[in-house]
Amino acid sequence: MANPNIVNVTSILGTTTYLTPANTTANTLLSNAASSGLVFKINQIVCANVNGSSAVNATVSINNAAAGAGTNFPVISTIAVPASASVIAVDKTTAIYLMENSSIVVTSGTASGITYTISYESIAS
Repeated sequence: MANPNIVNVTSILGTTTYLTPANTTANTLLSNAASSGLVFKINQIVCANVNGSSAVNATVSINNAAAGAGTNFPVISTIAVPASASVIAVDKTTAIYLMENSSIVVTSGTASGITYTISYESIAS
């Protein structure tokens, strides 16, 4: 897993993406391919319960391989998100750098129960 030098940055592109998994298995929210030459600075991950009537568990993990492969290391694990509420898994005070050949994976306790929103900067050197 390379760690690109970000001293001489050529671009910083801000992106926000969303995912509402239709299952209760692990889903890749963001993947940084091996040899991409990029570092992703994760500014925020929000887990919003869209179920509306009951709490739904949410898990957010960092995997040590791209595309959800490898070993996962939980950032939050099986947190009950109340009905029609949100939990902030990561914010700027706890920012994470996602290196090459790693990924962020999410798991919901109920299919289509949680929408995950991730805001990050793609940093190229």
